[in-house]
Amino acid sequence: MSRLSQSFSWAIRGIVETITGGPNMKIHLFAAAMALAMGLALGLARLEWAILSLTIFMVLAAETINTAIEKTVDLVTDDHHPLARVAKDMAAGAVLLTALNSVIVAVLVFGPKLIRLMQDL
Repeated sequence: MSRLSQSFSWAIRGIVETITGGPNMKIHLFAAAMALAMGLALGLARLEWAILSLTIFMVLAAETINTAIEKTVDLVTDDHHPLARVAKDMAAGAVLLTALNSVIVAVLVFGPKLIRLMQDL
């Protein structure tokens, strides 16, 4: 196997491990699926799809990094060290920030379309 294909294989294995290793990524994937379905139903424009795609992948990447940091901290220490807690909390905070951003994007992208749809009823 070439070095490039091996790198892709490891990366895919990491994504699969993030999905199967805990509930958080599954929650993010479910939310992403709902956002994509809503985008299809509401007929998003090209730029709206780009923004939605960036937002979804930003949250998924943040969750993957968070999981990697949590696993690394768990590997390094079994003790409840204050710095271990801080590292895990900071990584979780990064996910929270991206998730909050996704809510803002959802309001900005879907909000006007939903309001217009409701007015047409």
